[in-house]
Amino acid sequence: MHQLFDIQAIRQRFPALAIKDGAIKDGTAPRLYFDNPAGTQVPQDVIDRTVDTLIANNANLGGYFRTSIGADAIVAEAHQAVADMYGAASPDEIIFGQNMTTLTFHMSRCLAKSFQPGDEIVLSRMDHDANVAPWLLMAQDKGMTVRWMEFDPETFEFPDDALTKVLTSKTKIVALGYASNCTGTINGVQKFCAEAHAAGALTYVDAVQFAPHGLIDVKAIGCDFLVSSAYKWFGPHMAALWGRRELLDKAFAYKVRPAGDSGSHRFETGTLSHEGMAGCLGAIDYLASIGTGNTRREKLTSAWTHMETYERQLSNALIARLLEIKDLKIRGITSANAAHRRVPTVSFTVENQQPSEMARKLADANIFVWSGHNYAIEPIAAMGLTDKGGVLRVGLAHYNTLDEIGHFADTLQQIV
Repeated sequence: MHQLFDIQAIRQRFPALAIKDGAIKDGTAPRLYFDNPAGTQVPQDVIDRTVDTLIANNANLGGYFRTSIGADAIVAEAHQAVADMYGAASPDEIIFGQNMTTLTFHMSRCLAKSFQPGDEIVLSRMDHDANVAPWLLMAQDKGMTVRWMEFDPETFEFPDDALTKVLTSKTKIVALGYASNCTGTINGVQKFCAEAHAAGALTYVDAVQFAPHGLIDVKAIGCDFLVSSAYKWFGPHMAALWGRRELLDKAFAYKVRPAGDSGSHRFETGTLSHEGMAGCLGAIDYLASIGTGNTRREKLTSAWTHMETYERQLSNALIARLLEIKDLKIRGITSANAAHRRVPTVSFTVENQQPSEMARKLADANIFVWSGHNYAIEPIAAMGLTDKGGVLRVGLAHYNTLDEIGHFADTLQQIV
């Protein structure tokens, strides 16, 4: 672990981590937040930014008075902050929305205006349904053919030819995930985007599960669109989509007439949550504060170096403890040498144990985890787990500790 990463100092910045409650130990049990793949806790920076906006700058945009001018500045800075986080060329390439699902439904409909019956779309069997269902419905509406990238349910990774074998001259767009919210696998999005572009197809990357665990660089990835949810990277319930400027400029936008005809704003339908954007700004500034450098991007790059090192230590420790439990099967990469190919989202099953029942018993011990398909319908089906209750999923963040992992593993061992 890098010496600049002080886990105790980090934890003190998250008010929720200090809460003790629960039905055991007279209501004084600490909470173990292992439900992070579905949503992380927020640092005080996010709370302060949100509250300040609601108190001092609560107005719509474009006015001549102080609250409106303040709201304008917050919204502009939030767009710039996300651009810095994504490595984008301009804040004009950033689109805020309610969540990744809503943004994907909206953008898929906008892009669909240029697609024709008989065109093809490639989807991934490893993805969250938010990057599947919108495209399936679009394909149904437009009379398009859907082809699938299939992953290996034994290695939990895509074969090298997973995309090229389904690409054709009719492929218009490839939608795939950066990291799986089920298996934890980090996919080779840069390679897949290059292959898609070589076939003349656009690429749409779901970075929701990757964003809390690594630095995003849309230029290096080479994608056309990328989206993530702020509440997965320590912010409020909002999402932000990046789109290549030349594509946004020529794409059709479903919008109200006063929204204008240029820039990303025309894709931001109606009045958005300004306090939510302020919270996103707070989350990014928190992340940047962990690193060093002159610019926000430099600080974020440095921060992820520290956090990735620490998270791999946590991930390897969690997997090692789980592998000690009899009849437990991890549904993802387990080798410590391959830790760089996964995020610390670990799903598993235990023979003769229902994931939902294990999750309920862990909740009784104030340990928060998820069970079931977790909206990862395709990978759960590919692994033959749909009728078996899915998986029990544990997801770590950089504010978790080795002691928490030990307590979780001991508790799980007693349960099974």
